[in-house]
Order: sequence, then C-alpha cells, then structure tokens
Amino acid sequence: MNQIPTSLLTLIAGVVITLISFWVSQNHHLLPVQASEQAPWVDDFFSVMVGIGTALFIVVQGTILFFTLKYHKPDGDETDGVPIEGNFALEILWTAIPSIIVIGLGVYSVDVYEHMGGISAGSAMAHVHSAATHAHHDTMGTAIAAPMIADASDETSSSTDSSTTSSTTRIPAYGLTENHEGGLNVNVTAMQYAWLFDYPTEGVMPGELHVPIGQKVVLNMKAQDVIHSFWVPQFRIKQDVIPGEQTQLQFVATKLGEFPIVCTELCGAYHGGMRSTVVVQTREDYEKWVEETKIAQVSETNRAVASLSDSEFLAPYAKDLGITAEHLAHLHP
Repeated sequence: MNQIPTSLLTLIAGVVITLISFWVSQNHHLLPVQASEQAPWVDDFFSVMVGIGTALFIVVQGTILFFTLKYHKPDGDETDGVPIEGNFALEILWTAIPSIIVIGLGVYSVDVYEHMGGISAGSAMAHVHSAATHAHHDTMGTAIAAPMIADASDETSSSTDSSTTSSTTRIPAYGLTENHEGGLNVNVTAMQYAWLFDYPTEGVMPGELHVPIGQKVVLNMKAQDVIHSFWVPQFRIKQDVIPGEQTQLQFVATKLGEFPIVCTELCGAYHGGMRSTVVVQTREDYEKWVEETKIAQVSETNRAVASLSDSEFLAPYAKDLGITAEHLAHLHP
C-alpha cells in the first residue's frame, strides 16, 4: 500500500487547523455585549487574535503530542538518540511566520485605533470648563445659590487660567482633542475613589454618566490625585486619566441600558470600589433627566445655603472684597 505523501498530509492538516481556528474565532463568546459604535472594531480585532492564537496552539501542542507518541523511548532502550544539528530552512520559517504575524497585528491595531478616533494629529487639547460656565447656562439657578457657585468658580477659574498658560500636551486617546461640535461634551474628574461628571452645556453635575443613544460623546478627563483609568467593557473603550494632564475619550452608544464604569488602574486601597454607571437613554428620556437633575440640584443648593450661618453665607463675598465676613455683615446687616 502506497504511503500518503507528507505534503498532502500537511495540506490537509493546514486546512483542518484553519477551519477549526476560524470557527473558534467566531464562536468564542468571551466578550460582553456590544453597546457602542467602537465595539465591533475591537471585537473583530480580538477575533483575529483568537483565531491566530488557536492555530498556534493546535500546531505547537499537536507537534508535541505527535512526537511524544511516535518517538517515545521504548522500554529497555538505553542508546542515545539520533544526533540532529538543526535545519536552517526550518529555523527561518519559524522566525519569519511569527514576525509577519506580529507586524500584521501591529498594522491592524493602528488601523482600529485610528477608526476609533485615537489619532488626531495637529489638534490641541481641550481645556476643562470652569464652574462659571455651567452657572451661566444654568437657567434654573437662583440668587440665593450665588455664594456657593461663586466660591466654586473662584477655585476652578484659577486652575483654568493656569492650564491655558501651560504648553499644550498631546496624549494618545480614543477621542478628539477639541470639543466636538454637535456632540455631547462632559468633563470627567477622577479622584480617590470616585468619578465626578460635569455637563458644562446642560449645567448639571450628576453622580453618574447619562448619555443619549446614537450621539457622539466626548469625555474631557483629568485626575486630582493619582493615575486612574476609565473603562466601560461593553463600549470597548479605556483611557488613562492622568494628574496634571487632560486626556479624552469619545464614543457613540448604540444600546439602551446601564453599563458599569470601572477604574482599571491600581489607585489605592479602595481601588476595587471606584465604580460608577453610564446610563444610555433615548433623546426624550435624556432631556427629561437633565431638567429633573437641574431642579433637584437647585433644591439641594437652596437647602444647603439656608442652613449656613451668616458668616458662612457671606464668606465668598468677603473673600472677593478682601475683608472678613464679620466686617461685611456689619456694613450690610
């Protein structure tokens, strides 16, 4: 009986390995649900890597198993094995193939990164809006809330002034490096151990991130203390948040619901508890939420101001005038 040629066996094995690897790459079910326009790009790239990894696993483990069964040492055989000095062509082959794979994945990853908005050469970093901006847009504000707003504005405006005088730093990010016209811009502040959100246009500062479905969202992010990392698994987006620098992240949500926000940079003892939620809503529900949040914030501010003593209430004004609150109360009882 004629023996099957080695070349034919190699071809058959290659076809079988390719089919198995392709099937695994399309049916691994390792990733959560897709909830953004950016997710398919990442998932396709991940599937390619799973397919390549499966093929390499089968080849390496299959070769080890084949040689273990075929060339294992028989019982009682004490002789040395056949001396092998190497195979130059084989060494070139197993060096060239991984090199091609690595280079190909590198080029592919850059293409995915660019499609997700990560490369925006020549544009400048956006600056975080001061509290005075959203005070200007907050039509629900009242005069009684002015002292607290003024106090926050003083602090944030000084940091904004210092940021505008410093040199611009470009940091790779999944996002634009300027506020996106027509999109929703949200300022995100990371601190141990919480995420703070500020909507400068809407004039609200909620405890969680709300976004309308189908609209581009640009997050302008900064950290107050240590390095944090903003990650939404269902959106397939992640970006470091760095003290003293501003990074950005952009996405378009495509699925209604609530999705976790996780810090993936070890930031301290309670790092595991630094979580929040992004809520994806319809345009109507989002606008309703904005109005309800404005009303709730004004009510809370009024209650807080009402509980202040005369000195505490007048402190922001006294600071502007350069006198003590007691003197101001004496001048204007």
